[in-house]
Amino acid sequence: MKRFFLPLVFSIALAVPAHGKLNVVATLPDFGSLAREIGGDKVTVSILAKPTEDPHFVDARPSFVVSMRSADVLIDGGAELELGWLPPLLQNARNPKIEIGKPGRIQASQGLRLMNVPANVTRAAGDVHALGNPHFAADPIIAKAIAQHIAQSFSALDPANTAFYQANYKKFEATIDAKLQEWGAALLPFHGQHVAAYHDSWPYFAHRFGLNIDLFLEPKPGIPPSPSHLAEVIAQMKTQHIKAIIVEPFHDRRIAEKVASATGAKVVDFSQFPGGLPGTDSYVKLIDTLVARLAAALK
Repeated sequence: MKRFFLPLVFSIALAVPAHGKLNVVATLPDFGSLAREIGGDKVTVSILAKPTEDPHFVDARPSFVVSMRSADVLIDGGAELELGWLPPLLQNARNPKIEIGKPGRIQASQGLRLMNVPANVTRAAGDVHALGNPHFAADPIIAKAIAQHIAQSFSALDPANTAFYQANYKKFEATIDAKLQEWGAALLPFHGQHVAAYHDSWPYFAHRFGLNIDLFLEPKPGIPPSPSHLAEVIAQMKTQHIKAIIVEPFHDRRIAEKVASATGAKVVDFSQFPGGLPGTDSYVKLIDTLVARLAAALK
C-alpha cells in the first residue's frame, strides 16, 4: 500500500496549479518585491518575514509551513541569512518542488561573489556568515541579477508566459539602469565619506555608491553594544567627522540617538526591505528613499 501511495502524492505535488498562477513564497520582502515585479498577475507571492523584522531572527509561524507546502517556487537568499529559521520549515513542509536543485527553488545568491567572506568562523566572532555577507540585495546591480534569475526560473516553470516574464525583467532592468544615474549623482558629492551603522548590513550598498559604511555600534555582528565599545565608536566618529548613523527598524534607536547626541551626527532610518519605511512599497522606491535620506544627512 505504501509503495503505491507515495508516488501518487509526489505526482500531485508536481502538478501545474489549477488556478494557472505560480504560487511563489519568498523568505524576505526584497525577494518578494522582485518576484512581483517579474511575475505580475501571473503569480501569487507570499512573503514570510515582515519588512520591519530582523531577518536573522524571524518568528517562524505554522502558517509558513502551510504556505511552503503548497508553493511552486521558493525564493531564499542561499547565503545563510535565514539559517536560524528556514531549515525546520522546509523539513516540515515536505515539498519536493522547492528542494535545493529543483526548478522551483531560487537561491538569490547563486552566481554572486559575496563580500566579507570570513577566514575563520567561530562563536567568538559573533553572528558571522560563513559564505559571506548575506545582505547583497541592497546593491541595485545585484537586484537586477536576482530579477533576471527569477525571470529565467519563472519561464522554465511556466513556459507559456515566458515572453511576459522576460518583458517585465527588461522593464525592471531599464528602470534600474536609469535610476542608477540619478542615485549615483545624488551620492557623488559624498564619495569616500565614512558612515556609521548599527549592524553590518550595507557593504554592497556602500560599494555601489562609493561610501565607507564600516563603523558599527555592534562590537561584533549580533552582539549588543557595550558602553566601552560605544565610547570607542564615539571617539572614532569625532576623529573621522562622521555625520550619519544608519539604523534599521528592529535596532535599538535610543542607543544610536545617544551616540548621535555625543557626536553631532544624524540618525538615519534605513531598511533593507521594501515596506520597511513609509512610501517604499517597491524595490526602486526603497532605494530612492535610502539615497535621499543619506544624502540629506551627509550634507
